[in-house]
Amino acid sequence: MTDLHGVLEPHVSSGALPGAVALVARGDRVEFAAVGALDVAGTAPMTRESIFRFASITKPITAAALLALVDDGRVGLHDPIGRWLPELAAPAVVRTPASELDDVVPLARPITVFDLLTSQAGHGFASDFSLPAVRRLFAVQKDGREPQAFPATDEWLAELSEVPLLYQPGESWLYDTSSAVQGALIARASGRSLPEFLAERVFAPLGMTDTGFVVPQADRGRCTTFYKAEDGVLRPADGPDGQWSTPPAFPLGSGGLVGTADDWFAFARVLLAGGVADGRRVLSAEAVRLMTTDHTTPAHREIGALFLEGQGWGMGGSVDIAVTDPWTVPGRYGWVGGTGTSAHVVPATGTVAILLTQVGADSPVAPEWMRDFWRYAA
Repeated sequence: MTDLHGVLEPHVSSGALPGAVALVARGDRVEFAAVGALDVAGTAPMTRESIFRFASITKPITAAALLALVDDGRVGLHDPIGRWLPELAAPAVVRTPASELDDVVPLARPITVFDLLTSQAGHGFASDFSLPAVRRLFAVQKDGREPQAFPATDEWLAELSEVPLLYQPGESWLYDTSSAVQGALIARASGRSLPEFLAERVFAPLGMTDTGFVVPQADRGRCTTFYKAEDGVLRPADGPDGQWSTPPAFPLGSGGLVGTADDWFAFARVLLAGGVADGRRVLSAEAVRLMTTDHTTPAHREIGALFLEGQGWGMGGSVDIAVTDPWTVPGRYGWVGGTGTSAHVVPATGTVAILLTQVGADSPVAPEWMRDFWRYAA
């Protein structure tokens, strides 16, 4: 069997990726590889300290932060979110998912914190992008790889309140939007900005020194250039001095963080340790259990089939429930990001698998290089 470097190198040599950083931990054994360069021009080599746009592997971190507030007793799982987000206290709901935007019914019950954490609040993307309420949402829940395109938090919540829910709370699993709302709820409930709260309650205790919503000037030499593949050609979509060079107006809990492989590894270790980092409890064991337990029904998974590929969803990440591929293991928890990132933990075996690249995809179907990595890490 080849090693981790050997798995990644062919995809860099072929030109599919400018570079990649990966980490696979199996218990106490940690394998690391850095291949290629920060950009297509080969300006600097990839290293263990290279900084990447996490994209949607931000979602588990945001969910953990909200659960920290639940642990504190400041937020209840079954509290209506309207207590902190009055903009979303009473949204309209389209009569059927295919209904036009003016064919609405009242909210059957308030959206709860649990609904938000499990992506069952009623806002978000279904597999069918042609539905009128989904099309309307695209104008509000924009591409998270462009955080500077979002307005300030209060303005964004006001815009979201004008979009009817696609389903009643609890009736569906829908992608992305709930994680963005989680970030807004954390800020309102804690009285701190999301960056401040995460820094205090997650990053500092775990030693995630390079994770945040902005890349400081002094660190931009370690920041990768982000590309999109168009007709087989990698075209730059954002550089070190781009979208993450200044603080965003709305810190995206759904995908706004940047960081390193070791930083996400620190987060993974706290999940495997039941919420404890270096002898200090960061999350309750119950919070970790809630994060890593599937909360979906077959109906939920059908609605989100394009994203879930037959698996379930916990809080902030997917949970494998079916062995459909060599890398799917019941209980495996984590997610992927639209900037070419992937991070998973397998609590039963103590395995962590993190892959960071800088090539984005506009399809939920994982590219071959990511599947090769998953196959190796299984």
